[in-house]
Amino acid sequence: MKMFAGFVYLLSNQTNTVLYIGVTNDLMRRVAEHKLKINKGVTFKYNCHKLVYYERFERFADAINREKQLKNWKRKWKEELIENTNPSWRDLSDSIGLTVEFMDAVAANYNREKNV
Repeated sequence: MKMFAGFVYLLSNQTNTVLYIGVTNDLMRRVAEHKLKINKGVTFKYNCHKLVYYERFERFADAINREKQLKNWKRKWKEELIENTNPSWRDLSDSIGLTVEFMDAVAANYNREKNV
């Protein structure tokens, strides 16, 4: 099985009016954190927790470069990128293996670290 060092991902809100672009070394954990609203940043403020697009990279530096590139794109280009692989803008979380049990484990770990 091929290992990936980095991921670029796009999240949206329920009405697809807001797009958030992020980079991570653990896509499933990071999406769970967004869904659990652990970090009180942009995705918390605009209720972005629907994974609509992602790319995998063997080198983390390549993921960072792609994130920078996408952040400079026009909204229309980002929409076209999403619609090429996810025309209905459905939440792809289940396709990466995100489960309720995994989210519970992420929440428990966060609460444990917070209370240390």
